Amino acid sequence: MEDIQENIQFLLTDELIEKVEILVEDNNDSDLKILLNEFHHADIAEILDELDAEDAVYVIKLLDSETTSEILMELDEDIREKVLRNLSTKEIAEEVEELDTDDAADIIAELPEERQAEVIAYIEDHEHRDEIQELLAYDEDTAGGLMAKELVKVYETWTVAGCLRRIRGQAKDVTRVHSVYVVDKHDKLIGRLSLKDLITSKSDQKIADIAKDNVDWANVHDNVEDVAKVMAKYDLEAIPVVDDNQVLLGRITIDDIIDVIREEADKDYQLAAGISQDVEADDSIFKLTKARLPWLFIGMFGGLGAASIIEQFNDNLGTFTALLSFVPLIQATAGNVGVQSSAIVVQGLANGTINGKILKRLFKELLLGIVNGFAISLVAILITHFIFGTTYILSFTISIALIAVIIMAALIGTFIPIFLDKRGIDPAVATGPFITTSNDVFGILIYFLIAKMILGI
Repeated sequence: MEDIQENIQFLLTDELIEKVEILVEDNNDSDLKILLNEFHHADIAEILDELDAEDAVYVIKLLDSETTSEILMELDEDIREKVLRNLSTKEIAEEVEELDTDDAADIIAELPEERQAEVIAYIEDHEHRDEIQELLAYDEDTAGGLMAKELVKVYETWTVAGCLRRIRGQAKDVTRVHSVYVVDKHDKLIGRLSLKDLITSKSDQKIADIAKDNVDWANVHDNVEDVAKVMAKYDLEAIPVVDDNQVLLGRITIDDIIDVIREEADKDYQLAAGISQDVEADDSIFKLTKARLPWLFIGMFGGLGAASIIEQFNDNLGTFTALLSFVPLIQATAGNVGVQSSAIVVQGLANGTINGKILKRLFKELLLGIVNGFAISLVAILITHFIFGTTYILSFTISIALIAVIIMAALIGTFIPIFLDKRGIDPAVATGPFITTSNDVFGILIYFLIAKMILGI
């Protein structure tokens, strides 16, 4: 056992998973506790993710609530759902009481409504229970749904000495004290204190005299993505949350914001890849099919549209049937340029670095498309003529079409995400199959129209 522990402090191995399974099967509780106590709760959660639901529940019930409450928060959602389903209402309430209010609300929110009420009724700490119920009332995508009620606040009329005495009691319930928030007699947020300022100030000074009034805050109804942008921009470890009357309600910490950023990045990546729902690799065939199939249909109809365009020109190609050989080149180039342009725009919209009007952005992309188009077409005209042996006029036609297609794809890839963003639609939906398909259709159309003008087909 010692060898295993030494070799997998940061990397869980199949041997460890097998060892845990054997200990669970043998009901060897003492050795199982000794083994798992060597690991961080996040590592234990990763181990439980690899076990079946019954064994995971066994381990959860074996360990103390202080440990397992943290493990529950780290579990894969599907595994956590199965574990919660196999715990009694009282057992869930005991786990919830060990968590901060925001994490407790997240756990309870995953339960059926009827069971939520039962769990809340079992929570013995009335203040904790009331705070959880308050958080459950907010939409999960708002600052209110993300905030925790645990914080340290002081009143502006207190002295430094009195403040230090009082915050000791408050700090017991706060995992990490990032800032001390200053409020007036109506609990309205008016400033903040750093612990350094508090410790280095004279004991008889008023809090109002040393508080900093330039405090960043979030409204309880703000979207969590907007809150994430503010915290990232100003490098905040925590941000206070207030209501419409500026009354201090809670705070959001950086660990929760990191989860938001990660979830949003995963969602945007899936949308860019043409997956319309939040899915994971372990989801059912039906759910994965449901998420992917709509975009595949879009791609199919786009392909049929491109095929229809080719068919219209097919009878007129005459001696220029070699044009068909370069259709994949046109489609691939258009798709790549479109995805590149849209990816940069979507990323800029997500982190707030894209400003200004659409026309300005499109003009810049137009210039970029012209430069890239000429560079690509120059190489293409040499390769098509000297390697593929096409005539000069055909190589010239292909190169001109490439310039036009690259410019078109760059403009489409830039315009659509910005347009959707201004309409309040997630711009990530514009990337991937949508951009690629639209560029395929328009690219083929432009290709043959140029061929018609130059070659007279």
